[in-house]
Amino acid sequence: MEEQTLTDGTVWLSRPTEADIDAIVESCQDPAIAEWVTVPSPYGRADAEDFLGTAVADGWAGRSPTWGIRTAERGRLIGTVGLGTRPRDETAAEIGFWLAPEYRKQGIISRAVGLTCGFGFDPAEMGLIRITWRAFVGNHASAAVARKHGFRYEGLARLGSVHRGIRRDHWVAGRLNTDPDGPADGWPVGV
Repeated sequence: MEEQTLTDGTVWLSRPTEADIDAIVESCQDPAIAEWVTVPSPYGRADAEDFLGTAVADGWAGRSPTWGIRTAERGRLIGTVGLGTRPRDETAAEIGFWLAPEYRKQGIISRAVGLTCGFGFDPAEMGLIRITWRAFVGNHASAAVARKHGFRYEGLARLGSVHRGIRRDHWVAGRLNTDPDGPADGWPVGV
């Protein structure tokens, strides 16, 4: 897949590079990222190098792009967002994202998710039919972003995920290419 930078003039999404390793390592020290994202903990330089060399490189070589989130075209990486596809189904992907703590509650991750979904559903880009969102139960901030971008709540997977060797419940929601990009109804109270 050809690398692409996405922007709305406020947020820039571009491929993370070796120049971003220190920013990735620093951000991944945040306890909330370790709690909600399936990253190694503790997170070190070798983990960031592995992330760039496997997830990012292999993703862009295939159909699973990962972008670094920035607030300027050549700015510091403050988070990541990506679309992971499966080899036998290139019409669906799962979205994943994290953001450094000092940039939360500013609408940045919401903008990044909007750009990512737009790219994913664009027939000239990935041409996806479905994007799935999944988060461990209790990750209300992630759920709010998904709900805001038209993801419809589909249920609770009891002990559906493994995180650091422990089975955990997770919520799942999906958005189809025919669903509007706007707040979705039907989410349970408290999610």
